[in-house]
Amino acid sequence: MESSSNYDDSSDLGYHPSPSSLDQTETSGFSTTSGDSFFFRRIYSVTSAVSDPIDDSSYSSEPSPCHWPANKSSPHNQPVLGRLGMKQRKQIIDDHESVDPELEMMKERFAKLLLGEDMSGSGKGVCTAVTISNSITNLYATVFGQNLRLEPLNPEKKAMWKREMDCLLSVCDYIVEFIPKSQNLKDGTALEVMESRPRSDIYINLPALRKLDSMLIEILDGFQDTEFWYAEQGSMSSNSTLSGSFRRVIVQRKEEKWWVPVPCVPPGGISEKSRKHLRHKRDCAYQIHKAAMAINSSILAEMDIPDTYMASLPKSGRASLGDIIYRYMCTTDKFSPDHILDCLSIASEHEALELADRVEASMYTWRRKACLNHSKSSWEMVKDLMSDINQTDKNHVLAERADSLLFCLKQRYPELSQTSLDTCKIQYNRDVGQAILESYSRILEGLAFNMVAWIEDVLFVDKSVRNQGQ
Repeated sequence: MESSSNYDDSSDLGYHPSPSSLDQTETSGFSTTSGDSFFFRRIYSVTSAVSDPIDDSSYSSEPSPCHWPANKSSPHNQPVLGRLGMKQRKQIIDDHESVDPELEMMKERFAKLLLGEDMSGSGKGVCTAVTISNSITNLYATVFGQNLRLEPLNPEKKAMWKREMDCLLSVCDYIVEFIPKSQNLKDGTALEVMESRPRSDIYINLPALRKLDSMLIEILDGFQDTEFWYAEQGSMSSNSTLSGSFRRVIVQRKEEKWWVPVPCVPPGGISEKSRKHLRHKRDCAYQIHKAAMAINSSILAEMDIPDTYMASLPKSGRASLGDIIYRYMCTTDKFSPDHILDCLSIASEHEALELADRVEASMYTWRRKACLNHSKSSWEMVKDLMSDINQTDKNHVLAERADSLLFCLKQRYPELSQTSLDTCKIQYNRDVGQAILESYSRILEGLAFNMVAWIEDVLFVDKSVRNQGQ
């Protein structure tokens, strides 16, 4: 019978949604009961306990179809219930006002990490390594995705980048390895104990990546008062006095990336001091790009090759690479990958990426064949000794030449997207430390490359304007 009293009191007190239910994100539909909601239920149960007992005479002999019978409570208890309800409302409102939006955002990110991006909670999400790799990549897109100019980063986005990257990278503090250490006791006895330290790859690469990160932010901060400005593609700034012919030069250079803002300079170009400053920052960003790319390549090389990729390799490296390239790699004594790339006349990044996938597949096909020849039985090795040795040596040579061709291709096209093998490694990687280092170095590599391109755009515009003035 007390449920009727509880029902009336709940309509008076009202329901206040939890902060998680107010979070307008894609996961709002899956929010669980928050602490505030649980606290409200605890107060609600106490409130119903102080109500007066209800006698049987207060109910009508015929049930009402519209509502529950009213509860008859003594008049002197009503102010008590009113004060208790007002106190509860004030406490819930205070709890909601004290909610930190940044804390709620961090809770959401943490929940997604635990769920493996599976909002149904059924355990079908991706592994932790892939989830944290995606989190770092998505954070980079959020902070730097719209930043296409040489200008300081927005203070809010800079704070967001530092705060959330510190949170994601803090996982590395608990990825350790144990090393022996000598310890002397008070009585002079020497003991060998094991102490923990960050894992060797994290110990070496993570501080370097943090330093590269801060250097890139510092480069952007150096472009506060500049002699150049930007106009959106398709329109010119009101301060621009450039001629139509110069505008056509910029459009021709920007036609592949039309969304990038167009840099503009004064009619006479920028000063020599500003030009030297741009060149210096370009060289710094280029060195950062090389360092980040080297770290990323080393981390990817340490990742295990998934079985799915090995199963998808062609049976013949020649069929994958093509007859022209294969014939040159087999018949030339002095192999030159640069000469091959010059003869191929690659016209687009898509063609370069397709060639990289073919070369990489051929390289691992030849390596696998060389390993299979070594794994033959003793009788088979004796029977076809010379032919096996010659074939094994040939496969090794072809694999090494394919590796050098792939390296030269990536050096010539630094903006090249990830190959099929790199993507497969990242997708099937289960090592959290490697996932963090790979994604962190990859986004820094991309940011450094973009900054070099932006600086070269300004220098290109400056050179074009000065040439037109002569």
